[in-house]
Amino acid sequence: MQQNQPAGQNQTNVMPEPPTMVSTKDHLYISDMLSWNLLATKKAHFYAGFCQNPEIKSALEQAGQMHQQHYEKMLKHLKENPSPVNGTNSNLN
Repeated sequence: MQQNQPAGQNQTNVMPEPPTMVSTKDHLYISDMLSWNLLATKKAHFYAGFCQNPEIKSALEQAGQMHQQHYEKMLKHLKENPSPVNGTNSNLN
């Protein structure tokens, strides 16, 4: 869906710094992102185990490693930068 904007107003709203508090909706989205990456890691590893074609097996293993790295990077960032959720401390482990 496109938004109707007057000509010359194609500005994007860029947040210079992350907010000091994570909303409940944001917290749920972050939890979903962690779950999606972990699930993709597990599925790629699982299906790579059944592959006979070495190229496909390698591609699946690389995809699984990429998702695992994303998961670990997000988790590390969250542990190093705890943010209150609706005024309380959140623990996303």
